[in-house]
Amino acid sequence: MDFNMKRLASDAGSFFNRAMQFTEEKLGQAEKTELDAHLENLIARGDCTKNWTEKILRQTEVLLQPNPSARIEEFIYDKLDKKIPSRTTNPEILGQFMLDAAQEFGADSPYGSTLITVGEYQKKLGSAEREFLQTSSATFLTPLRNFLEGDWKTISKERRLLENRRLDLDICKARLKKAKQAEAKAALLSEEADKAEHELRVAQTEFDRQAEVTRLLLEGISSTHLNHLRCLRDFAEAQATYYAQCHHYMHELQRELNKCTNSVGVGAAPNSTAVCPNPVSSAFMLESGPSSSAVPGSSSSGLATGPSPVQLTGTGTRKAKVLYDYDAHDACELSLLADEIITVYTVPGMDPDWLVGERGNDKGKVPVTYLELLS
Repeated sequence: MDFNMKRLASDAGSFFNRAMQFTEEKLGQAEKTELDAHLENLIARGDCTKNWTEKILRQTEVLLQPNPSARIEEFIYDKLDKKIPSRTTNPEILGQFMLDAAQEFGADSPYGSTLITVGEYQKKLGSAEREFLQTSSATFLTPLRNFLEGDWKTISKERRLLENRRLDLDICKARLKKAKQAEAKAALLSEEADKAEHELRVAQTEFDRQAEVTRLLLEGISSTHLNHLRCLRDFAEAQATYYAQCHHYMHELQRELNKCTNSVGVGAAPNSTAVCPNPVSSAFMLESGPSSSAVPGSSSSGLATGPSPVQLTGTGTRKAKVLYDYDAHDACELSLLADEIITVYTVPGMDPDWLVGERGNDKGKVPVTYLELLS
C-alpha cells in the first residue's frame, strides 16, 4: 500500500513538472529540445497518413452504405466483435415487390409478365451489389480500420511517451542550469549539480532510446502505403466487376423487353420465339447455315443480292482482347472467354454498343463493354 502511494505521488509529481515545463515553453520562458529533421518529417508524414486514411475510410463507408442508421448499427456490431447480419439490398427489395405485384395483377398479363422480368433482373442487380459490398469491406475497409485501430494507436502511444521523455530531458537541463548557477555563486562543489548531471544523463539516454523506437515505427508508414495501394487496386477491381455486371444485366433486360415488344408488335403468340431485331444478326444466321458458302452477289439461295458480311471483314477490322466471359443469348451473338483475342468490326446501321466478332469460322455480335481494342 505504501509502495503504491509513493508511486502515485511520484507520477503526480512528474505530471505536474511536465505540465509546468510545457506551459513555460509555450510562454517562451523555457528552452525546448528540438527533434532532428528526419524524425520531424516522419511525424508529419504519419499525421498526414492518419488524417487522410480517416477521411477516405469514412467517405467509402458513406458510398457503400448511405444509410446513417445502418452504418451506426454495423459500427456497434463491429465493436462488439459480432458478425454483421447480411442485409437485403434495395434492388432486391424492389425486385421482390415487383414479383409480388405480378402475382396480384396476373402473371400471364402483359404488365404482370413484364413486372416478373424486370423484378428478376432487379434481384440480380441487388445480388451483385451485395457481393460488391462484402468484397469492398473485406479487401479495402478492413485494412484501413486495422491501421487506424492497431498500428496508429501503437505509434500514437510511443509518440506520447517520446514527448514525455523530451519534457523530462528539458526539466533536467533546467535543473542542471540552476545548479551550475548556484554552484558558481557559492564557489564550491555542489551535490545538487552532480545529482542534476546524473539525472540529465539518464533522461538523455531514455529520450534517445524512445526517439529511435518512434522513428522505426514511423518509417513503417511506407509499408502501410504499399499495403493500402494493393487494397485500393482491389477496391477498384471490385467496382469494375460490379459495374460490368450491372451493365451486362441491364443489356439482358433491355433485350428481354425488346423481345416482348417485338412479339406483341408482330402479333406473335406469347410462347413464340422472338426474331433478332438487328438486320445484321440475320446475316450471321445465314452465314452459319448451308447458304454461307454461296458466292457473294449470287441469288441461288433465293435471297436478294448484295454485299455479304464476309466481305466487310476485309476493311476496318481490329483485334480485341476479351475482358470477361460472355454467354451468347441467341444465335445472333458470339460467346466469349476472358483473355482470348478475337477480330472485330462494325457494320453500317449497327447498334454502337455492339460489334461483329470473329473467332475462326464462328461469328456473331459481341458487346463493346466486354472488349479491349488492341489495334
